Amino acid sequence: MAQRLALQRLLSLPARGPLAPPGRAFGTSAGRRSTFNVQDGSDFQERVVKSPKPVVVDFHAQWCGPCKILGPRLEKLVAKQKGKVLMAKVDIDDHTDLAIEYEVSAVPTVLAMKNGDVVDKFVGVKDEDQLEAFLKKLIGA
Repeated sequence: MAQRLALQRLLSLPARGPLAPPGRAFGTSAGRRSTFNVQDGSDFQERVVKSPKPVVVDFHAQWCGPCKILGPRLEKLVAKQKGKVLMAKVDIDDHTDLAIEYEVSAVPTVLAMKNGDVVDKFVGVKDEDQLEAFLKKLIGA
């Protein structure tokens, strides 16, 4: 019972970094802001489909080993693009409807989207050179 109360108190704390002084938000780097977790279908519509910038959509799962390799590698390369491209992370267990809509049959699946349309895609783990080529093609560099 005491553990449950402690957990409830912890979960009700305002969202801020563990070392942030009271009343101050915890800052993030520009690279981290270019990557976000999709919250629901309407969030996906607003932040991905309607995005003025190209978006890389990483369909992944917590239990997926290759996803744990690809995700950080892709995030790092997206951050290097300095805001030219965004990255949306979609957990297929939380957002099965999106996975079905975009015909994701295996994870990791990565879509390249521009103006709401899928312009490229790959399934599985890629090395950094392949990912850079994928991003350059999406950005048009």
